[in-house]
Amino acid sequence: MTDLLTLAATTATGLPLGITEGGAWLLRNAWLIPALPALSFVGILFFGKRMPRGGSELGIALVGIAFVLSLLTAAAWIDHRDNFEGEEVHRAVAVAEGHGDASGEHADEGHAPGHPSLAVHNTITWFELNDVTFTVGTLVDGPAVMMLVVVTLVSLLVHVYSTEYVAGDRRYTHFFAFLSLFSASMLLLVVSENTLQLLVSWELVGVCSFVLIGHWWEEKPNSDAALKAFLTNRVGDMGLIVGVTILFFTVGSALPGQFGSFSIAETNALAGAGRLSHTALLVASCCLMAAVMSKSGQFLLHTWLPDAMAGPTPVSALIHAATMVVAGVFMIARMYGVFFEGFSIGGSSINLMALIGGITTLIGACLAFVQRDIKKVLAYSTISQLGYMVMALGVGAWTAALFHLFTHAFFKACLFLGSGSAAHAVHSFDMKSDMGGLRKAMPHTYRTFVIGSIALAGLPPLAGFWSKDEILVGTGGWGLFGGTGGNGAYTFMLIMGVITAALTAAYMTRCIYLTFFGEFRGHGNPHESGPRIIVPLWILAGLAIVAGLLNLPKGFPLVPESLQERFGHFVEPVAAYFPGISHGTPSWSLAIASTLVVLSGIGLAGWYYFIKVEAASKAAGRSLTELPDGLTTRYPLAKMGHTFLVQKYYLDHLYTDIIAGGTKGPVAAAAYKVDQDVIDGAVNAVGENAVKAGNLVYHRFDQPVVDGLVNASGRASSGAGWELRRIQTGKVQDYAAILFAAAMVLAGILIVIV
Repeated sequence: MTDLLTLAATTATGLPLGITEGGAWLLRNAWLIPALPALSFVGILFFGKRMPRGGSELGIALVGIAFVLSLLTAAAWIDHRDNFEGEEVHRAVAVAEGHGDASGEHADEGHAPGHPSLAVHNTITWFELNDVTFTVGTLVDGPAVMMLVVVTLVSLLVHVYSTEYVAGDRRYTHFFAFLSLFSASMLLLVVSENTLQLLVSWELVGVCSFVLIGHWWEEKPNSDAALKAFLTNRVGDMGLIVGVTILFFTVGSALPGQFGSFSIAETNALAGAGRLSHTALLVASCCLMAAVMSKSGQFLLHTWLPDAMAGPTPVSALIHAATMVVAGVFMIARMYGVFFEGFSIGGSSINLMALIGGITTLIGACLAFVQRDIKKVLAYSTISQLGYMVMALGVGAWTAALFHLFTHAFFKACLFLGSGSAAHAVHSFDMKSDMGGLRKAMPHTYRTFVIGSIALAGLPPLAGFWSKDEILVGTGGWGLFGGTGGNGAYTFMLIMGVITAALTAAYMTRCIYLTFFGEFRGHGNPHESGPRIIVPLWILAGLAIVAGLLNLPKGFPLVPESLQERFGHFVEPVAAYFPGISHGTPSWSLAIASTLVVLSGIGLAGWYYFIKVEAASKAAGRSLTELPDGLTTRYPLAKMGHTFLVQKYYLDHLYTDIIAGGTKGPVAAAAYKVDQDVIDGAVNAVGENAVKAGNLVYHRFDQPVVDGLVNASGRASSGAGWELRRIQTGKVQDYAAILFAAAMVLAGILIVIV
């Protein structure tokens, strides 16, 4: 039995945190999981080029071991979660709160929901600064374990897929090295126990994405996309730094004798208990939301994400399914106590997080309609689905948001890798010009892509239906045949979510038609990809089918109660550092209504492409991708709307041409003026004065004084030489006379002196 006092760790104010330093060995040593791909990075970087397969074998091996350890850690967590639920935990909490003793007397008095402690927490001292100790360690609980499994699984499949996709690449070894570091950075982020450690891993994720997006940096669009991603994320990262700093000092003000604290559990627990200033929490939440907007592609900082498709497709799959873009969503989930109190999510009808998420779902889905590039369709789809997750967190549907993150990882990775398989065959990502009719040549790619699309659209019984439906339920805004409950009446968010569901179904129907139906519009003879591409596709497609069954709603017919809501049971924290949230009850009417909406989106898009466009193609005798006399050609307003979408709401024009260009122009002009008038003026003045000083020295000192002395000494030497030359006659008697005279002079001097 774990030591009760250890189990019931508290803050300096006596508030239970809901963490323990006990637990299974794997839970206490979860740091090994990010350490393995980090070790892979070092090994590939130094020895990869000497290995038979360029280092890819080392990356696959160590990421594979990390995946196995993640599965074992998940099994240990399931056992830990079930074993510590009950009287032992209640007794530990009572001891911590002073309502009883370890024997169990009065153990239930004063117990509040959410207090049972389950998270495994281990730290070591990182460094000390004055009286503040900075630690590094792990916080292992449900969301962390779930993310460990998802990240390692998707990363492993991406590693295997990449061995064929980037075979023969000039930087093959470099690619696999940073692929491993990318995975390690994300794994470190999900187990971080404090915000400073989270900040470091957050930045590592950004650096790795910069390197991998710009992998083919020789082409300017690729390097531009990498820089755009890096700089846009730096804008949001300033919010993260400011938010973390505010929370550090705010927590310090609530803890006696402490300057501050970066502890995630401590910060959340104090926020949930009402010990922190609401104003400080609101400001910190707004700052942290800026980081979420940039990292997770939320409106208005989403513009970098579609351009990031310039990187290799495996990188796109890893970024969009399991690493970079979900980092922001996970950060909200991890710091949920701060956001829940800061934005007053409970009992509300709108807040900043829910609004940003809701708008993002719509703007991303609309932009997906006008893309030619299959990867950009999926990129805007990711933006839309990330908006779904952020909206869910904003309405208090925490479990639904994490469940959608879980299911989305599988079907979105399947779709991205499927798009790469199709592009690999036709050597292009352009659906309109170079694809079409691929279902016959690439049956495996076609089938897995359709499965992923159905899951993304949210049709039962695939995974996307269950997670999407939970988000809609969590809005609490239905109110038909019993309602759904939840944490407030977010009816506006419900409407945006339902509209997005229809748009998603429609644009994926368009994507399937343009890629796999009609006549082939490209060049050459496309063929099915090899097993190293196909096998990962089928694994992900299978998970897209069954993953939703892990969280079947309560009361689901023909399913034992023990198999219902398993995901929420093991993933949602039950601890003082997690706020007490309400869960919406399942609504069959809402599920049926949302399914009908999805079917209507598929039906309308299917009617347009499979009937109208097909008929127009046959009439024209060639494969068409749209009607020649469509709405945009007949109605000016429709054309304006289409142009508005094609220009991506003119946000790139705003950022690049107006803000950046408007800044660069005046700044460059001012810098040029300073350079010419100030710097060059100073340099020229110094040069001119130096010339004047040189002339003065030359004419007034060098010529008359220095040269005069030299010339005078020369003339004196010359005169002395002439005089001495007259003495040197060559006659011995003359020299004897001189010698005798000198001796007489010296003798006289000696006589006088002595």
